[in-house]
Amino acid sequence: MMDETNNWGRWGAADERGALNLLTPEVVIAAAGSVREGRVLSLSLPIKGSTSSPAPTTVPHLKGRPLPQHFMSVDGGDYAAGTRAIGAGLKMADDALIVTPHGTTTHMDALCHMWSGDSLYNGHPADRVRSYGATRCGIDKAGPVVARGVFFDIPKFRGVPHLAAGDRITAEDLEDCALEVRPGDVAVVRTGWPLAWYDSPEKYWSGQPGLSADAGRWLAERDVCMVASDNAAISGLNAHQGADESLEDDLHMLFLWRHGVYLAEMLWLEDLSASTRTDFLFLASPLAIDGGTGSPINPVAVL
Repeated sequence: MMDETNNWGRWGAADERGALNLLTPEVVIAAAGSVREGRVLSLSLPIKGSTSSPAPTTVPHLKGRPLPQHFMSVDGGDYAAGTRAIGAGLKMADDALIVTPHGTTTHMDALCHMWSGDSLYNGHPADRVRSYGATRCGIDKAGPVVARGVFFDIPKFRGVPHLAAGDRITAEDLEDCALEVRPGDVAVVRTGWPLAWYDSPEKYWSGQPGLSADAGRWLAERDVCMVASDNAAISGLNAHQGADESLEDDLHMLFLWRHGVYLAEMLWLEDLSASTRTDFLFLASPLAIDGGTGSPINPVAVL
């Protein structure tokens, strides 16, 4: 599998940032030139957490993943029950949020999230992923992403509200969009699949559309630094929420492991689709979770 083109060693043997190395000052300055309207759109699904209500189940998510939990350590009810104010007339609320990002909310995968054999991206030993986190290629190594976003709105291109569960986006589909893709760009790919959730969760869980392996290679060849999509796995999923591709064609292997290209999943792209823009300034900053395999993000498009 490693006979294929890859980015191992491209930025040195110690590299843990992968394709984000493409975001040089010159590339970031050029990306800022994509701002023409000054309009800002969030590309994130809401995080709804609760321990006593169905709120988390109202947001698209994969089956079987731990849903967000939102706890309040002190709230208005405590003061109503007699809790003392912390000062003269001064009260406060305090909370804790637990989020497992993969499959439950808008998030960014670290390069340590998936691998094959005994090595992570760039040959780092896989045994450095330990019970307390990854000491190589963790999400804390990524840092903020400031890049030019290129929007492949495949349902709009095909004239449908959203793709079907069995649809796979091909390299030809991407080519036909006739968009310029530059090194260091973020490829933002819309399937429209979150809309299926609002028809029914069962429809959402029946499978998912996504990129095909040849489309993944097409993007990797163009030196994107990240691929972001509104589906849950970048690739398509079957009704068992698994990928049907072989290990050689698995897009997490292709992007994260071989090319060091980051993945952002479960975005909300409907507001962006309502615009006419195909390029913009893309901003996303993962939490600096030491050794994390991923992080919730709130991606932003500045039009």
